[in-house]
Amino acid sequence: MRRATSGLITLLAASLLGCATNSPRETNGSEQWLAGDHHVHSQFSVGWDRSTSPPSPIVGGDAIHPIPMNVLMGKHFGLSWMVATDHGGPNHSKVNREKAFPELQRSRLVIPEVIQFYGMELNTPGGEHNSLIIPHTHDEVDVLAHLESQFDTQEAFPKDPARNTEAKMLDALTVMRELPAPPVVIANHPSRTARGEGEYGLLQPAELRRWNDTAPEVALGMAGAPGHQAAALANVATIDQATGNKIPRKINRGSYFGFPTLGGFDQMTARVGGFWDSMLGEGRRWWITANSDFHRHFTESGIDFWPGEYSKTFIYAAKSHAAILTALRAGKVFVTTGDLVSEVELRVADGARSATMGGELTVQAGRQVEVTIRVLDPVGVNAHGDAPRVKRVDLIVGSVGPKLEDPSVNANASTAVVRRFSRDDWQQDGEYLSMTALLDVDGPTYVRVRGTNTDELEPQQDAQGEDPWQDLWFYSNPVFLSIE
Repeated sequence: MRRATSGLITLLAASLLGCATNSPRETNGSEQWLAGDHHVHSQFSVGWDRSTSPPSPIVGGDAIHPIPMNVLMGKHFGLSWMVATDHGGPNHSKVNREKAFPELQRSRLVIPEVIQFYGMELNTPGGEHNSLIIPHTHDEVDVLAHLESQFDTQEAFPKDPARNTEAKMLDALTVMRELPAPPVVIANHPSRTARGEGEYGLLQPAELRRWNDTAPEVALGMAGAPGHQAAALANVATIDQATGNKIPRKINRGSYFGFPTLGGFDQMTARVGGFWDSMLGEGRRWWITANSDFHRHFTESGIDFWPGEYSKTFIYAAKSHAAILTALRAGKVFVTTGDLVSEVELRVADGARSATMGGELTVQAGRQVEVTIRVLDPVGVNAHGDAPRVKRVDLIVGSVGPKLEDPSVNANASTAVVRRFSRDDWQQDGEYLSMTALLDVDGPTYVRVRGTNTDELEPQQDAQGEDPWQDLWFYSNPVFLSIE
């Protein structure tokens, strides 16, 4: 069932007293779809008093809420796992060690129903921002302190230009991959600084390929749906310099100003046959996620939804730190906005043998396989009070070949929507929608799925002030087919 907003005081009281208000379903270690958010800021994404040298951190100067508050709200909106990802500045590794980590430890004790990871939003050498997710180990605080102090571009004071190069990022990934428990790196809002379609800014396709080549088990994906999705709803104003009056203005979803999001998704993901498909077409295990990038709610002079209120990353895993990271690395992941769906099964079968999301099935060339798609379109309302329905599901197929010589490639011409399912094409079993298609396999291939509540055949550029609740999509990660 979808969750609607209820009283915050009741929520806080119930959680602090140990009552499982809107708590995730416990399944005694069995795998299930677990919703989460890997990009959440707390009060320790600080502001800076630059009258001192080095600048002094101002707790609550950027993001405003304590970690437990973020987690309680995530729990309220149906999340089972979250990552604390405060971003840095001069000597911020000390803030993370001495302030953020102890608060995270307390939050884990108070709200054990939510699996909570330690991490940060890394100011990325030669790039922009990444979610850095640290495995839950006895030395997690030391691991993050080392990585932040050595590699975050804003850590040094005065600034050190030598820290802000792609070579430094490759050094960081080399260090990360050699750790006993390697972290996960996910590129946040990858084309937020793009100037146009395919005209990328601070983060280029070639960089992402080199990251993945250097540490494929660490640099393994990007945010398909970026945060700041409530920007279009925010009450934002600029000041007229002549009169001093406030002038209301609209902000693009995701704060994407050079080239907008498409149905709330980054162009690197949303364009069929675009960058994501070019990565999958090389056989790369390059997964997509979604997140809130939460700093402050759009009703609190912010541009964000609460964690889980609008965007969710679902991982198929048992409910533990280790199992969630293992499933994330394996691509057992789909993403959705507005609680359009809460389960997605993508299965490709050759007789009795089959593979599911993130997996690989080996078949003979010329074989016909059966693709089964099953989604849960839940009854009830989402956080906005709407009951969105899936109108269409698209099956997308592309060819897989060797890695490309040119790392800047941004397209895969073989990728296409091969089947569009609507209500006349699927079977309904309660809240589940099931559909099948037969696919001839002539060579190495991947298949993936997306769906929407709109009538758009392809996601269109999001206009300023657009209501994100009326433009919902879900995307699955792929299944690969190899030839024996």
